[in-house]
Amino acid sequence: LGVPVIVVVIGEGGSGGALALGVGNRIYMLENAVYSVISPESCAAIIYRDSGKAPEAAAALKMTAPDLLELGLIDGIVPEPGEGAHSDPDQAAEALGNTLRRSLAELEGLPAKRLIDERYEKFRRMGSFFTEPALSSS
Repeated sequence: LGVPVIVVVIGEGGSGGALALGVGNRIYMLENAVYSVISPESCAAIIYRDSGKAPEAAAALKMTAPDLLELGLIDGIVPEPGEGAHSDPDQAAEALGNTLRRSLAELEGLPAKRLIDERYEKFRRMGSFFTEPALSSS
């Protein structure tokens, strides 16, 4: 698409849908949302052979908004009021609207090719994490 694509995870973004959400020019999450390519229960069943270990899997998956912002997989966190967006939907909608307006202002006027290329490059960088320095070839 030659237009800006802005993604917002407002609750649970998971499974194949999570992959589709990952191709936005900007990706945001509500403060209490979660986003992962697999549910903690499914991950625990595969990795630990015990779906009861879902809490351990959830921690390892780094699926919260702060975790994903730190990993560079999302561009920002939309603050939620009080106990969450459901506690004050009007305030939550206002915060989301502000984020969307700011994002559109950043992206408006960019040529279609640049929008597409930036999305492609952003998606290609996902998953490129190293915990140890690369070995030198010398």
